[in-house]
Amino acid sequence: MKKIILLILLVTTSITGFSQSKVGTVDVDYILSKMPELTKVSDALKEYGTGLDTQFKDKMASYQAKLDGYNNSINTFTEAQTKEKQEEIYALEQEITKFQQNAVQLIRIKEDELKRPLYQKIAQSLEKLAKAENYTQVLSLSDSNTVIYLDPSLDLTLSILKDLGISVE
Repeated sequence: MKKIILLILLVTTSITGFSQSKVGTVDVDYILSKMPELTKVSDALKEYGTGLDTQFKDKMASYQAKLDGYNNSINTFTEAQTKEKQEEIYALEQEITKFQQNAVQLIRIKEDELKRPLYQKIAQSLEKLAKAENYTQVLSLSDSNTVIYLDPSLDLTLSILKDLGISVE
C-alpha cells in the first residue's frame, strides 16, 4: 500500500513538473542571416581572403622564379649547387602546400572570430526573452533538426529579431 501511494505521489509530482516547463525554439542561422552586421563580417572576410590570396600568389611567383632560374642555369651548377637549389625548390613546394592547407582553416577561424560578437548579441537577446517569458528550455533549430513537431507559437526567432530591431518581410 505504501508503495502504491509513493508511486501515485511520484507520478503526480512528475506530471506537475512537466506542466511547469515551457519550451521554445529558435533558428539562430536565420536570425544571423537577417542581421545587418553580417554585411560587415562578409566584407571583412572577403578582405582577409584577398590578403591570403595575395600571399599565395607571391609564394607561387617566388617558386616559379626559383624554378625558372634553376632550369635556365642547371648546366652551370656544380653538383653541390644543384642539390642545394633542388632543396630550396622542394622547401618552397612544401611551404606552398602547407599554406594552401592552412588557408582554409585560417578563413574558418577568422569567420568564427568575426561572427562571435553577433552570436553573443543573439544569445543575450535570447536569454533576456527566455527569462521574461518564463521559458525553461529553448531548442536550436539551426544545429540539427531533431525536433519532429513543435508548436510554432513557441518559436522565438521572430521575437528575437524584433528585440534586436531587425524587421523581417
